Amino acid sequence: MKYFIALLLGAAVGAAVFIVAVAYNPLLETQQVSPLTVTDARTAVFSYSAVPSDNLVLTNDGLQRRDPWPEDVLQLWERPIRQSEVMATVLHDARNQPAGLGIKFSSSSERTRVLNGELLVDSAWYIYVPGRGSLFVEQYENYWDYTRDIVIPAYRSSANAWKGNWLGNLTAGPGSLRTARVTGGSGEFAGHEMIGSESLIMKVWSVDDGAALAEGRLIIELPEIDVTDADQT
Repeated sequence: MKYFIALLLGAAVGAAVFIVAVAYNPLLETQQVSPLTVTDARTAVFSYSAVPSDNLVLTNDGLQRRDPWPEDVLQLWERPIRQSEVMATVLHDARNQPAGLGIKFSSSSERTRVLNGELLVDSAWYIYVPGRGSLFVEQYENYWDYTRDIVIPAYRSSANAWKGNWLGNLTAGPGSLRTARVTGGSGEFAGHEMIGSESLIMKVWSVDDGAALAEGRLIIELPEIDVTDADQT
C-alpha cells in the first residue's frame, strides 16, 4: 500500500510540476501589442463590457464560466453547438457614447495546442453602426496569457479572485500580423477589406463568477477616403 501511495504522490507532484513548467515556460510565445494600436491610419474603436450581466444577451450551454444572461435565455445544449457562445452587446465609441450593436459568435477551436501556448477560440463579429453601415469580423483568439496571468493566479489566491490592471491582445489571426479579417457589409464600409484587433482589459476576476470588472475593445482600420469622390459629393 505504501508503494501505491508513493506512486500517487509522485504522479501528483509530477503533474503539478508539468503544469507549472508549461504555464510559465519563457520560451512560449506571448501575445504582442497589436499593430493597430500604433497605426497612423484611420481607425474605429468600439468598446463593450465583458461582464455577462452588462450585455443585452449572452448564452452558452450553461456549463461555462460565464453564466447565460438573462437567466431565462435559451441555452445552447445541442451537441454541434455545445462548445459555442453567442453575445449581443451595445458598442461604445471613444467618448463612451453608444455607437452600434455587436453580435459575437465564438466556439472552442480544434487547433488549440497547449504545449505551444495556444488556447484558441474561433470567433466572428457582426457589427452594425447606425448611419454608417455594417462590418463582419473574422478572427481566432488566443487565451493563453489570459489563463496564465489571471485564471491560474485566481485559483491560487486564498480569496479565489484576481485583482489588477491587465491589458492583453486576444486576436491571434488569421492575418499575418496577428490581426482579424474585416469585411465591409453595407454603407460606407461596403466592398472594403480591412483588418482589426480585439483586446481585453481585466480588473477583477473571480473563480465563482469569472469577469466582474472588465472591458473589451475592438479596433478596426478603416479604408482610405477617396479624395476625388469626397470632393464630388
